[in-house]
Amino acid sequence: MAKVPYVVKDECTECGVCVDTVPTVFRMDDNNKAEVFDPNGASEAEIQEAMDLCPVACIHWQE
Repeated sequence: MAKVPYVVKDECTECGVCVDTVPTVFRMDDNNKAEVFDPNGASEAEIQEAMDLCPVACIHWQE
């Protein structure tokens, strides 16, 4: 089973780094919090890069 990213919205600071890094996977919701809208929109390596760049580490893998 593939890993699926998710965002802990209560921890999101609305910086947009994940959206800037992988716009095919992440977007901002109506409350300007990051969310995953297409977990298959990029490779695990690209998603991991967004995770690594997140200043508050609010993106995780669900397995």
